[in-house]
Amino acid sequence: MNWINDPNGPMYYNGIYHLFYQYNPKGAVWGNIVWAHSVSKDMVNWEALEPAIYPSESFDINGCWSGSATVLPENKPVIFYTGIDPNQYQVQNYAVPENLSDPYLRKWVKPADNPIVAADETMNKTAFRDPTTAWKIGGHWRMVVASRRKQRGMAYLYRSRDFRKWIKAKHPLHSVPNTGMFECADFFPVSLSGDTGLDNSAFGPNKHVLKVSLDLTRYEYYTIGSYFPEARDKYVVGKGFVDGWNGLRFDYGNFYASKTFFDPSKNRRILWGWTNESDAAQDDAQKGWAGLQAIPRKVWLDPSGKQLLQWPIEEIETLRGQNVQLSNQELKSGEHIEVKGITAAQVDVDITFSIPNLDKAEPFDPSWTNAQDLCGLKGSTVQGGVGPFGLLTLASEKLEEYTPVFFRVFTGLYKHVVLLCSDSGRLITRWWRVSGLGEKHASLLEYIHW
Repeated sequence: MNWINDPNGPMYYNGIYHLFYQYNPKGAVWGNIVWAHSVSKDMVNWEALEPAIYPSESFDINGCWSGSATVLPENKPVIFYTGIDPNQYQVQNYAVPENLSDPYLRKWVKPADNPIVAADETMNKTAFRDPTTAWKIGGHWRMVVASRRKQRGMAYLYRSRDFRKWIKAKHPLHSVPNTGMFECADFFPVSLSGDTGLDNSAFGPNKHVLKVSLDLTRYEYYTIGSYFPEARDKYVVGKGFVDGWNGLRFDYGNFYASKTFFDPSKNRRILWGWTNESDAAQDDAQKGWAGLQAIPRKVWLDPSGKQLLQWPIEEIETLRGQNVQLSNQELKSGEHIEVKGITAAQVDVDITFSIPNLDKAEPFDPSWTNAQDLCGLKGSTVQGGVGPFGLLTLASEKLEEYTPVFFRVFTGLYKHVVLLCSDSGRLITRWWRVSGLGEKHASLLEYIHW
């Protein structure tokens, strides 16, 4: 119940998975934020504990905002988080378990030497937050704090030998003009081959990923590049990647403030993300809750090195129930075929479409660079060419409302282009929400062969 947002400090410690997250214990709107804490042995069944971190000291009296967890080599977990002080300045603090023998790490304490990082006079003290998981190379720990300098997104870098006294590096790890505020930065290595995850401190013949959440767009973008710890601690974006707006995204839906962690029990990197659903505040208040954590995903580098791949973690397979199959169906233009026998609120759908020929595919206009705009132009009810075809989910009996997930095929100059869309505009939960197009989520996929 109540409001939740950013996933914070996910980690695996002594056989237990921990997930902290931003939470309002007093209602279904943002405010009164604490670090909620849930634990699990299998990543599927979770037990909610008492909040781990809440405003109690001068350095966080006005809020305990997002952060990360780091498990030190001596097997001691530490949380970094952003506190809001009496001046409304954002400062970086740390907390440690009160009792390491408690398998659930229920209680956390804030040492007296907090805050450990504060913005200097050259920085924006009210836009300085969300410390990352730390990594260690060559005797120094490092972490990143997200910020902005005017409209330039900043990933400030800090170093420490003892994990308590942190010094700002002369140069940021990375910065990008005209993006606005970086939030919830995430920086981690990925292996060049295979799907094995790497610890944050792993350094060698691999690539690094820098993900930032942009406050201006409320979307996330990531790049893949090279990290040079001995050359001014710089991250250099790989050739061909878009840095900033219109870059690669984990998810084209409502997915924000994501956080990854390395799971040493299965040598994998797991991605968590917040889904806010975009409901109106009055709807949230009526139902008593707002926001959820998306299904955790395993992420790794595509063999091409051009993007990350992701898939729901293997533990989700244990939730499967009845198998419903429908085969050898021919769809005629405008026809709907109901898939009967599905009663669960969540389903995993695997569909194969075969198209006899693509002769009627519409020409693809090179000016169509924004897939979401194209989904609005070529929606699920617009006939012509090859498509739309797909699936209607959350459909009412007479199709007064539904959420379509659909495809359309175009003919490009040298290859076919597939438009993949979802559209919540036909999902009506309140009469006053009928107007408008709803939110479009889309992607353009290119295929050379069919």
